[in-house]
Amino acid sequence: MKRILGWILILVCTAWSAFVVSGCKNQENGYTRYEITAEYIPENRTLTGTTKVTFENGTDNEISVLKFQLYPNAYRQDALYSPISTAYKASAYYAGESYGEMVISSVHGSKNWEVLGEDENILYAYLERSLFPGDKVVLDIGFMTKLAQVNHRTGVTEHTVNLGNFFPILCGIKDGGFMETVYYSDGDPFYSDCAEYKVTLTAPKEYVVATTGEIVQERSLESKKVHTMYAMNVRDFALVLSENFRVTTTKHGDTTLAYYYYDDETPTKTLDLIRESFTFYEKTFGKYPYGNYAVAQTGFCYGGMEYPCLAFISDGLDEGGKARVVAHETAHQWWYGVVGSDQIENAWQDEGLAEYSTIMFFEEYEKYGFTRENLVKEAVAEYRSFYDVYGSVLGRADTRMTRNLKDFLSDYEYKCISYDKAVIMWDTMRKSVGEQKMVSALRKYYSRCQFKNATAGDLIGSFEKTGLDVGGFFDSFLSGKAIL
Repeated sequence: MKRILGWILILVCTAWSAFVVSGCKNQENGYTRYEITAEYIPENRTLTGTTKVTFENGTDNEISVLKFQLYPNAYRQDALYSPISTAYKASAYYAGESYGEMVISSVHGSKNWEVLGEDENILYAYLERSLFPGDKVVLDIGFMTKLAQVNHRTGVTEHTVNLGNFFPILCGIKDGGFMETVYYSDGDPFYSDCAEYKVTLTAPKEYVVATTGEIVQERSLESKKVHTMYAMNVRDFALVLSENFRVTTTKHGDTTLAYYYYDDETPTKTLDLIRESFTFYEKTFGKYPYGNYAVAQTGFCYGGMEYPCLAFISDGLDEGGKARVVAHETAHQWWYGVVGSDQIENAWQDEGLAEYSTIMFFEEYEKYGFTRENLVKEAVAEYRSFYDVYGSVLGRADTRMTRNLKDFLSDYEYKCISYDKAVIMWDTMRKSVGEQKMVSALRKYYSRCQFKNATAGDLIGSFEKTGLDVGGFFDSFLSGKAIL
């Protein structure tokens, strides 16, 4: 068996290298590879490991410092920006307020390093020599992530361990430079470029692992298990661990679909939902480029959270809520996972499109009890209520869709703009140009922008390349000029 696994690993690595040449290597921001080796110790809720990063300068500029996001530092007791808003703290901190952090112990391959950023959230690794376009560097970063007890992206929940954003990850490159961002509680404050990943995780043998990557090898020790995972051309890497997971799987074409759960009386029904929504989005927008997609039930204070090839869904959802969250997070595999965007400045671009894609799915699968008409009416009613309330309290309601996450006053305002108004925009577009032309433009957008961080201009340009003059239409909604 060990010899067979060894040959499998060689074949996977060979295929992976070929994919990199044709895929990752062609990305506009160069080639990046992460090799993460870590061990989770449940007794003290720590993940200790190293991240080996190979970075190629794909910009036109000289680079003398690499910048890495340290997202777990947002869970510090003295953090300036809490990752969880006041409205969600009670459901997030199930055992009372708890704290975590990321400690960097070493950076080999750099001249020196320090942790800076607005909220001690950015690792600056100063290079021994500048990187000119096409140059490469390899850094080895030692880190320890302390996990809070919290139902959130990074933390220990009552039944699982959520490992989203758990390692030092390069800041995404925008306009030729690294983009730093703090951890806003509204929305998803992430911006990263596609990369290649090899992740080796050691954990107690009782834990089952749901992962972004495909598990290509598992090796048992006395009381532990070593999981080796690969992922190619993904913009992040996440895992969920649990001693209580049960797993059910199915296939759609070349893709394995998996559902990890511990509290679901109808897991087969949930897996059917995953398969049906996945199939619908692939048929409607374009082929899914990865070999696996997993949905993991977990402790989570929101409905769900998307990562490449993996979605978190809250264990507190009723049947209707679960259907909406699974369909929405699965849509994110197309809008965020494959086609990225600036979630800090243009949250509507992935959230609104994922939400409207969900409506389109339910329109075709009426058995789930949701109709396009009712879901759009719900969005209109919530948006108008927001407009009236904020208008009366503040004197005016800010209806701009293009704005930084820091400019939203609340979770409620964020949802009304990035979800509800975006749904209204897409439904208005569909009524104006017809479903066939809108879907054709979105297919073009998906095809042209795979593995990129697409701009709003890329999205609008895909419509214009389909023969639709929609610049003024989008501007009226995004700038807040449209009267709804």
